[in-house]
Amino acid sequence: MAIFALLLAQAVQPSIFTYFSDSNAAGRVIVIALGVLSLGAWTIMIGKYLDLMRLRRLNGVFERELNRVGSVVDVDTRSGRVSRGGPFARLMVEGVNACRRYSAGGGKVDVGRMSACMGHVENALQRTVAACSMDYESRMVLLGSIVTGAPFMGLLGTVWGVMDAFGSVSFQSGVSLQSLAPGVSGALLTTVAGLLVAIPSVFGYNFLLTQTKLMVVELENFASTLADRIELELRAGL
Repeated sequence: MAIFALLLAQAVQPSIFTYFSDSNAAGRVIVIALGVLSLGAWTIMIGKYLDLMRLRRLNGVFERELNRVGSVVDVDTRSGRVSRGGPFARLMVEGVNACRRYSAGGGKVDVGRMSACMGHVENALQRTVAACSMDYESRMVLLGSIVTGAPFMGLLGTVWGVMDAFGSVSFQSGVSLQSLAPGVSGALLTTVAGLLVAIPSVFGYNFLLTQTKLMVVELENFASTLADRIELELRAGL
């Protein structure tokens, strides 16, 4: 009998669905919107992590293959393996093509024109680094907006719900805690929902931002190494 009474007491205890039903219309809309934002945030975080890991793997494989190549300048930049090599391969293609365009335009690479040729190569590499960095940082703005906006949406729902709960007091002859509590608990649900969206999102955002910065540094270092290698090969061929 005591176990049955305990189960009955637990069954009548309010749940998250009870709080949702006690919320006003604005609170319900905000909770649903926060649920959609949570789904979007997790989709972005998981997808972005997998994408960054894929690009890092492609960069590592291409860098190892490039180290086994005798001459970077003579690499076939139109081969399928190069086109599927990731950002590092894109840097190599742009740098080598810039060097070849300079030579094809009548600018024969000799000692006097070496600095001009390398200027073209370095400009091409800088443009490619900037473009690849933007690809690395794609969707991070949306995730950052969710991190920033979710708590404020939850706070808006709470303030709105509490305002409605206390505003309804003026239309009641007798006020008790039992009549006021459902509206307040329903209003607080939006703050809880906002925090449940923002807390995992902020950890994921900071982690992905750190990974992105590290990969941008790796990209810049590879571009610098590639420029040095192209220049050394050109000087060796004079």
